[in-house]
Amino acid sequence: GAGVPAPGRPAQVLALGGRGEPEARVLATVRDPGLLLILRPDAAAGLVEVGRVALPADAWGIAVTPDEKTAIVTSAWTHKVSAVDLEAGKARWTVDVAREPRGVAVLPDGSAAYVSHLVGADLTRIDDLGGAPRVRRVALPASPLRAPSGERLAASLGYALALSEDGRRLFAARHALGAMGHAAWFGAATVDVLLTGRDEPLAPPHHGDLPVLRSAFAEQVITPESVVTLPGASVTPVTQPRAVAYRKRARTLLVAGEGDDLVLEVDATAVDPTLAIVKSYPVGGRYDPHIRVAGTCGAPTGLALSADEATAWVFCRSTGDVAAIRLHDPAAGAEGTAAAAGPAGTAAAAPPAEGPAALVHLADDPLGPEVAKGRRLFYSALDTTVSGNLGCAGCHPEGRDDGYVWREATFSTADGEHANFVGRPENIPEVAKKKGYPRRTPMLAGNVGAEGPYGWHGEDEDLRGRLQAGMGLHRWGGLPIDHTPAGLAARATYLTMFLRRGLVTPPRADATADERVKRGREIFHSDEAKCSRCHVPASDYTDRTPYPMPKRPPPPGYDDDPRPEYKTPSLRFVGGRPPYLHDGRAATLAQLIEQNADWMGKTSHLSPEDRAALVAFLETL
Repeated sequence: GAGVPAPGRPAQVLALGGRGEPEARVLATVRDPGLLLILRPDAAAGLVEVGRVALPADAWGIAVTPDEKTAIVTSAWTHKVSAVDLEAGKARWTVDVAREPRGVAVLPDGSAAYVSHLVGADLTRIDDLGGAPRVRRVALPASPLRAPSGERLAASLGYALALSEDGRRLFAARHALGAMGHAAWFGAATVDVLLTGRDEPLAPPHHGDLPVLRSAFAEQVITPESVVTLPGASVTPVTQPRAVAYRKRARTLLVAGEGDDLVLEVDATAVDPTLAIVKSYPVGGRYDPHIRVAGTCGAPTGLALSADEATAWVFCRSTGDVAAIRLHDPAAGAEGTAAAAGPAGTAAAAPPAEGPAALVHLADDPLGPEVAKGRRLFYSALDTTVSGNLGCAGCHPEGRDDGYVWREATFSTADGEHANFVGRPENIPEVAKKKGYPRRTPMLAGNVGAEGPYGWHGEDEDLRGRLQAGMGLHRWGGLPIDHTPAGLAARATYLTMFLRRGLVTPPRADATADERVKRGREIFHSDEAKCSRCHVPASDYTDRTPYPMPKRPPPPGYDDDPRPEYKTPSLRFVGGRPPYLHDGRAATLAQLIEQNADWMGKTSHLSPEDRAALVAFLETL
């Protein structure tokens, strides 16, 4: 097919009406500048633009009302949701919501829309879409059946939502941070179900011992007196959920796993659909024999169903492919499953021989083969040298961040004592008697151009060194026994090229500074506040130097880090990436400045108006 020129990077595409129908349209969001494009099929040109609507920057997700007259669009970085009148071709309203809104779904009666977020477990509900919109948060704890007793898990990677055909169930595919399981250092993928009639989760909170999956051998050796505290099988049937589609004919859900190059079909009627697998469809192919990344259909990130729901079309972002997969016939029952990755903490198994029924390659990587390899490594969770079953994009989605404060702890596993990251203190073996040091995920896009040093403590002299150190941290236990220094260095080199050339920074507004922003700039550069002495503007608002900081007690649930030195972080894009500090103790910039006193620089002398002005300036960086 012919390409369609776009005024910027597209994010999502939605087709309305059937082929050949007079009202057939195609909607596409453009990230920067924020736009909704309205196109119509054309026999000669393929698609012709018939309208474009200006929206807040980083326009991303799309859903339409049942009458197809109104589009609801999320704008990720600018944390907005807009309603677009498709007949008039103009925005009707825009509302502010929580950080990184992504997926959106409209109830069948058109009364409300739900929005998922890349950061955090809560959803946003917007009522009265045709009038004055009313916005409220809806609590949906992540994977409650796999949470520690009495605890609520945070979530990330909330890219996508889907509704059952009657609208009674809303499905949120995402990542449950700290979900319990065997060697589950990072948690697990989950599909959480919200009952829309009451806006309550279907799964109850977990109290008491965790459910246990036992092998035949375990049934023979485990007695009623045995103490079993963790599920006895992998709880991650898919990695880095990226897209979801509801299959009405089968009452199932399709979930695209960006990290393990597969599409998972699960039972949509289950309390926890990811524990009720119907079938697994591997889509990746032509795996590199040395660095375990797919050469075709890597990192599936988009899903579309055919009209008869017999075929799913899958877009694969790291290789620029579209694949067609034949779906199982629900009348014939499940045909078995095939997982592309082994249990958490183990080496990934070879993908099954089955694969897509058809494959179309759209384009080669525009940045060349070396950056392409780095791109594939960044999204893939299958290369066991880079990490333990979670891709870089699992914590740094699109090079941004998951907004989460992980834990770094040293403890013993089957292969010795190692320093690892974990999601919650319950993920650490109880015998270690540790909770871990707080480590807030840093944003990468636009913040990795300097030579070094890197790490919260500035412990690695350059980016390649930090990446190699991270390969040891982001896993359960130690590196694979067959890893080599040359293999680590090669992977770090490919990733460095992609991080510096392939990641796209968030959009930045060019608005003229008002008087408050100007006042904030004066304060930032003043000798009294001393902000610019460490956050040097000429080097991306950092001097990259570790400084010993006055001791503060760690947040609840973390250990006290004995190292007092912390490297000055860059302030680029700081307004869009809360929470703040290495331990995430400040939820907003206003709270950070309010509680700072003279811990960093000097702010205790500032009036409330000057503090607000300083925040306003920081939000422009």
